[in-house]
Amino acid sequence: MQPLLLTMGDPTGIGPELIVKILLDHSLEQINRPVEIIGDIGILCRAGKIFATEGKAEKLEDNRYSLSFGDQKLTVHTVSELDIASVYYGHPKTACGKSMADYVEYAIARCLAKTAAGIVTCPINKAAINAAGYHFPGHTELLAKRCGIEKVVMMLAGKQLKVCLVTTHLALRDVPDKLSHEEILQTIRITNVAFQKQFGVKQPRLAVLALNPHASENGLFGDEEQRIITPAIKAAQAEGIAADGPHSADTLFHFAAKGTYDAVICMYHDQGLIPLKLLHFDDAVNVTLGLPIVRTSVDHGTAYDLAGTGTANTASLIAALKMANQMANH
Repeated sequence: MQPLLLTMGDPTGIGPELIVKILLDHSLEQINRPVEIIGDIGILCRAGKIFATEGKAEKLEDNRYSLSFGDQKLTVHTVSELDIASVYYGHPKTACGKSMADYVEYAIARCLAKTAAGIVTCPINKAAINAAGYHFPGHTELLAKRCGIEKVVMMLAGKQLKVCLVTTHLALRDVPDKLSHEEILQTIRITNVAFQKQFGVKQPRLAVLALNPHASENGLFGDEEQRIITPAIKAAQAEGIAADGPHSADTLFHFAAKGTYDAVICMYHDQGLIPLKLLHFDDAVNVTLGLPIVRTSVDHGTAYDLAGTGTANTASLIAALKMANQMANH
């Protein structure tokens, strides 16, 4: 069975210790396929010391190692060999930025070569990877570029609620100008296909939100609903997609959380993430839809204030692994 590849993320953040922690508490045993780590042996051994356990590495072949912490073992592809003495928690240098990107590049190449089932990513520092010469806003853009995909959809997901974003990281004032019939329709299409192919939902039920309060009250609070959102929904319906709306965001999430819909198409970042994190603050998963490969991620950052303490919550990482496994199985 092909493995999932778990990238270590920022060597100075919480990624390495999360990996060791889920090994030591046996959480990895919940995944029914192998999980291989893409990262740095030295950094992972340092993370083990947080939990009072020494890492012992045995070289297998090429850059593969078996890394043991007591009676628990990880398979590690060591893509970087950072100078541990110069790597401080919360202070990523250029070499760390290069390593973060290299882990993801290696994992993408493996998935495209069909020697791995999917990628799960620990958090990176965007400024650090840019300083290292990788000019991408984050994981998603790097993945899309390397996979040759122009349009992907960011989905944040939990058991009760899944939200898909038409626009992502924008100033609120810029959202109306970035929305278009085609962007909304493409988001609906990509979501629909991903749920069919990667989640096994034969006819996904998609709720499309309005932009304005009360879906604009027939144009009283704006015209985006009439001008672009409703036509996009109708076009999707004409293609056989079970999408409806535009729904007022202040009521729709009540029904979506109860299971009426498989996913909610949201017009902007906070419209979807506020209710999602209210329900799934600890165990939300970031999923990239529209790629030819499986990719999930933790839904949190590098947490420099917690790095090195061993206290960071592993729920999002465990959920990301489970979801990637589910998607790969389909």
